[in-house]
Amino acid sequence: MRPVAVIGIGKTHFGDFPDRNLRSLAVEAGQKALDDASLQPSQIEAFYLGNFAGPSFAGQNHLAPYIASALGITGVPATRYEAACASSGAAFFQAVTSVAAGVYDLVLVNGVEKMTSQPTPRVTEILAAAGDVAGEVRAGATFPALFAMIARRHMHEYGTTREQLASVAVKNHANGAKNPYAHMRKVITLEQALAGKPIADPLTVYDCSLVSDGAAAVVLAPLERSAEFTNKPVRILSVVQTSDHLALDEKPDITTLAAVRLAAEKAYRLAGVSAQDIQFAEVHDCFTIAEILALEDLGFVKKGEGGPYSQAGCTALHGPRPINASGGLKSKGHPVGATGVAQIFDLVQQIRGEAGDRQIVRNSLGLAQNLGGSGATCVVSILGAVA
Repeated sequence: MRPVAVIGIGKTHFGDFPDRNLRSLAVEAGQKALDDASLQPSQIEAFYLGNFAGPSFAGQNHLAPYIASALGITGVPATRYEAACASSGAAFFQAVTSVAAGVYDLVLVNGVEKMTSQPTPRVTEILAAAGDVAGEVRAGATFPALFAMIARRHMHEYGTTREQLASVAVKNHANGAKNPYAHMRKVITLEQALAGKPIADPLTVYDCSLVSDGAAAVVLAPLERSAEFTNKPVRILSVVQTSDHLALDEKPDITTLAAVRLAAEKAYRLAGVSAQDIQFAEVHDCFTIAEILALEDLGFVKKGEGGPYSQAGCTALHGPRPINASGGLKSKGHPVGATGVAQIFDLVQQIRGEAGDRQIVRNSLGLAQNLGGSGATCVVSILGAVA
């Protein structure tokens, strides 16, 4: 398998865009990525799309050629991948694998979701279908309820507090306020986070990610060819996709996500690094408890220490290990099919030194963790600077 690099990145703003459709968002991100790599659409050899629920949110099927052709990409494989909130992470995994194997040289990966075209109850219903419909959903459990159960159990097992959960939200909002692409550029206080509207005890509205529209895209190439297209390639050291049960009641311990632990272990081994070598990360904070779980399951801290580690400021922008310098899903936004590739965009931006007010000083080795459902799918990617 040959080394692979990201040679171009593109992203739309994330937010509520009533005048934009799904295709226009995906095309904007894709064109930006092509321009960043100094490529023409005719040079792309395969198109990989991550999208969770375009048919339900936007009423459009057959999305990959629908978007690829609007970008001027025809005559090549164009395929959509669906893995709940890890849809574009899964597309990225497949694309990297194809380039590493020598099947293609120049590949465009796009992730997109247009969520705000549906009313909130319908959005909740669509998202819930990423869980166990016959069991959890039939019993009335949506994802806020499921992650609230995880939070309650984590509190019971490890003494995690609401203040620790809220500290994740405060930190991510502070970072998102500096991110021009973010959906909610709003600084909040700990008191505001704790006093937020209850959603599913112990989670308030400030513990939950946003319903967003948006798209992100990256262009991949063999590392050996990357200098043909850019003077700032970023090497993909590893990308691993794993899976687990959909339903919480099928997991032996809901305070740990087995798919995350396994993906991280494999990704570290393939990249030849350890958890402690990772300088910064973009993790899947669909709810604040999910960021705390990620810190533990990725091996950054021991089990049960994610809450205190967060509250102590260790994950802050200028802390020892910045987490979600982009603002995360909590502030940047969570257009579910776009999130995985958006995380790669954010890693590349940091490694290139192009993150502006959010720039991290130790920026040569980053990790992205993209989660699907309540841990049924996980994609972990490790990216590094090219020496």
